[in-house]
Amino acid sequence: MRLVQILIPQGSRSAILEALDEEGIDYAVFDEVGRGEFEAMVQFPIPPSGVEPVMDDLVEAGAQKDAYTIVLPTETVVSERLSALVERFPGLRIAREELYARAQDLAPATSTFFAFLFLSTVIATTGLLLDSAATIIGAMVVAPLMGPAISASVGTILDDPEMASRGVTLQVTGLLAAIATAAVMGWLLKQTVLIPPGLDIRTVPQVAERTSPNFLSLFLALGSGMAGSISIMRGSGSTLVGVAIAVALVPPAATSGLGIAFGLPGVAIAGAVLVVVNLLAINISALGLFWLAGFKPLDAGQFEGVRASVLSRIVVIAIAIAVLSIALGAVTWTTFQTQAFEQQTQAELQDRFEAADIEGVELVSVTVDYEPIDLLLGNEPRVNVLVAIPRDLEAPPDLAQRWDDELTAEFDRDVVVRVGFIEAQVSDGRSPEPRAGLALPGTAEWAPESADVPRSPAVSRSLIGQRTASGSGTIA
Repeated sequence: MRLVQILIPQGSRSAILEALDEEGIDYAVFDEVGRGEFEAMVQFPIPPSGVEPVMDDLVEAGAQKDAYTIVLPTETVVSERLSALVERFPGLRIAREELYARAQDLAPATSTFFAFLFLSTVIATTGLLLDSAATIIGAMVVAPLMGPAISASVGTILDDPEMASRGVTLQVTGLLAAIATAAVMGWLLKQTVLIPPGLDIRTVPQVAERTSPNFLSLFLALGSGMAGSISIMRGSGSTLVGVAIAVALVPPAATSGLGIAFGLPGVAIAGAVLVVVNLLAINISALGLFWLAGFKPLDAGQFEGVRASVLSRIVVIAIAIAVLSIALGAVTWTTFQTQAFEQQTQAELQDRFEAADIEGVELVSVTVDYEPIDLLLGNEPRVNVLVAIPRDLEAPPDLAQRWDDELTAEFDRDVVVRVGFIEAQVSDGRSPEPRAGLALPGTAEWAPESADVPRSPAVSRSLIGQRTASGSGTIA
């Protein structure tokens, strides 16, 4: 519920009170003696969604736009007389005047904005290098990006070019500053002992997550923009929603900066593409939702011009997202292809071992070295297989080549197969009598020289081709 207070200009008292009577609104009138151009002040309670249409009626009745109109949120209104108004104005969105005021409050002073953005980027960069999701989320609480994102859309919808321009400018320059901050911080940390020598940031999961963006990242940005718009329109949870918007922007910007600092153009470009796509997605979702909610310019005469401007801006942003989404689509498709190949290869080799059913032979692991970039560049997948065999069983010398041929035929794709063997010992589950002179490692006794215990390492490795196949079993 809102409490609206309006100063009534001289000569407009009867028209304004008549308009309120027609709306069925209860009001209180007070004589105004402070300034000569106003004769009274009227105040009345009304649901939030009713403020805008009632204000339009009062302006037509003579209320001045440049006069004082105060809209106050009320904690509680106890009255049975408001039920009719609640039924007439059942909507949940606030008035455009209130939306405009909130958008102004959300956009901080420039110095404050860059100070918080700098601190947020420093914390987020630290979280990326530490692979700490909690630290990254903590950085998002500090990031002030929700204000510019919302104010840019509100300024466009309500036909305030200055607000819209400032919102766009803060977003673009802020994210460029975030990339630069992360790049400088990464370069400085490389000169210290805080980062291990030779660290490959591409192996850090939190960094890798943002260097392989796919369409799911787009859904994050769209959802964040919509959530921010709804929270402002309905006046709830804007601080927490700001965290979601920041998550879509600051960590990718920090990742791009780290790519620059570590001389990895692929990381820098991938992070920058994700930042741009998310930025556009947040803005188009907020802009579209404000438009669909029915917000109109503060000056009703500018409606048609603003409508054309909003639609053209939405089309331009949508085209830009579609173009950049080609990269997201390529990553999504290649990631699916490489992961599907890895799962199919593992399943195929596991089936072969189960079908062979050779006693003492076990498939230890199958790893596939095949990244999305390898698929795009046409590089061959590298399949690494580790097999455990008993000591008395000879490994087939051509196993790697046979699997290479079979996998190539199965998946219609050239592969490189490397097979490694380890000599395995498997207990039979019984508890034999302890042997004299034999103790567990770390105890006082150890196997004597004469004990029948092999002194070679318990596990030895040999690559295919170093042994000849002469055992009674074969692995097909």
